[in-house]
Amino acid sequence: MIVLSDRDVLSLLPMADAIEVVANAMVAVSAGAANLPLRSVVDVGAPNMMGVMPGALMPGNGRIEACFGVKLVSLFPNNPDAGYSSHQGAIVLFEPEHGSAIAMMNAGLLTAIRTAAASAVATRSLARPDCRTLAIVGAGEQAEHHLEGMLCVRPSLRELRVVGRRREKAEAFASHAAQHHPSLAVSVFDDVRSAVVGADLICTVTSSAEPVLMGEWVAPGTHLNVVGASIPSKREIDEETVARSRLYVDYRPSTFAQAGEVIRALESGRIERGHVLAEIGEVLAGKAAGRGTPDEITLYRSLGIAAQDLACASHCLREAKARNLGIEASLT
Repeated sequence: MIVLSDRDVLSLLPMADAIEVVANAMVAVSAGAANLPLRSVVDVGAPNMMGVMPGALMPGNGRIEACFGVKLVSLFPNNPDAGYSSHQGAIVLFEPEHGSAIAMMNAGLLTAIRTAAASAVATRSLARPDCRTLAIVGAGEQAEHHLEGMLCVRPSLRELRVVGRRREKAEAFASHAAQHHPSLAVSVFDDVRSAVVGADLICTVTSSAEPVLMGEWVAPGTHLNVVGASIPSKREIDEETVARSRLYVDYRPSTFAQAGEVIRALESGRIERGHVLAEIGEVLAGKAAGRGTPDEITLYRSLGIAAQDLACASHCLREAKARNLGIEASLT
């Protein structure tokens, strides 16, 4: 077995590569070439929880290497206050011939990269090509990776607006962004409404249980990536936002079971199941339409699925072998 550290993953999975890996994985998923049981969540003492995400990418999908494995990840929302990532865990990969465990890697960084890469894939397919203003709601680890992902697919961006629950954290992220991306005009806002009004592209990357973004604030032509909430009891956007948008998802079964915003809008009668227009993999494969006009609001509701983790982990393993990275550890 090869064991890969965060430093290894950072080297092996640059954002540009992750975007292509995730795009291929999403096409395979929507083509039925993946086995993806729904995420299991274990209460380990509120507000903390552990998620178990098994899955398999099947042979003959034509896009990515067949493999199977599991991600075990702890979600501890208060970790950033102590200097730790909110996501801790490991991904274990198995080979399909004999079922042997062949690789293990830290799940925290890989999850952050693949999540932002998935948003970038959706943005590349759905957002207007002339986007200039990006608003990021949330100022944690996901904000940093989402900024990188958005710039990869929309180099036309010229303005970054940041808003977070804590002003000092938002300012720290904004300062870092301004230093590393001098072509961006970076501003920090105290309220979400002011930050998103007139934005071309909005990413919500919070752990909020109640909506932080309201539909009446979203301008025509905006593309939204809604990322932070991953269990039915949490939602970052209100029903109006869902109802006003052309809605795309990563995987329908998990959306209808775990996306709180969609579930609430369905229960209230604001939308029907057909309001979910397509999985993003269907758009990428040309089987479903994306944005139709410049004035449409497009929404990508991302939950994150094991196929993304497996595809990125498999990519890291191939690159590690080619570059002789990682530590060999025998399980026998």
